[in-house]
Amino acid sequence: MKRVLSLVLVCLFVASGASIALAARTPRGAAAAPAAPAAGSFRPFAVYIDNNSPENNFVPSGWMGDFGDIQINLASTENPRSGRTAIRINYTARMTQGAGWAGVFWQHPPNNWGDRPGGFDLRGATRLTFWARGANGGERLAEVTMGGITGEFPDSDSAGMGPIELTTEWQKFTIDLRGRDLSHIIGGFAFALSRDDNPNGATFFFDDIIFE
Repeated sequence: MKRVLSLVLVCLFVASGASIALAARTPRGAAAAPAAPAAGSFRPFAVYIDNNSPENNFVPSGWMGDFGDIQINLASTENPRSGRTAIRINYTARMTQGAGWAGVFWQHPPNNWGDRPGGFDLRGATRLTFWARGANGGERLAEVTMGGITGEFPDSDSAGMGPIELTTEWQKFTIDLRGRDLSHIIGGFAFALSRDDNPNGATFFFDDIIFE
């Protein structure tokens, strides 16, 4: 399952006939990207901090693999890490679509697989941090990533980490973004997990997902 999201995205786009971006490029038809922010001027940019927060960006609309095995609650009140709510994800491992794995991308705009303009210029960010915990402990995520969506208007870069094994306590994780091209990010956050790693399914939580 190593680098599963990267491989899966390539397979998805080949199957659909979409063009594969072999290298980052300026989106065709999009306005020229603004100049990079001055060093030290980047302000935290949230993917999720609380349900319905006006500071949230991106939408969990990019369902992949056995998408029928995934349920997402953006307003769980079960021991949030901060604020009023956290994201609760339940994975049944039933192989509803026969893939043996499942995942979700937070995208901008919703359902954007690189086929239309969108995204954000996040130059100046040096890391993507998120907090996660499992309902029972031992839940295993194959990978957590940002970027990597291809197509006519692709992400300008990608980064990720994994595998990750969760405990019942909140843990902070950091994806290093130093040296990455963050000028055009439409896939702000994504996770993938497999039935092999979680044969009985898994329930886990995310909170405070922030570009810093």
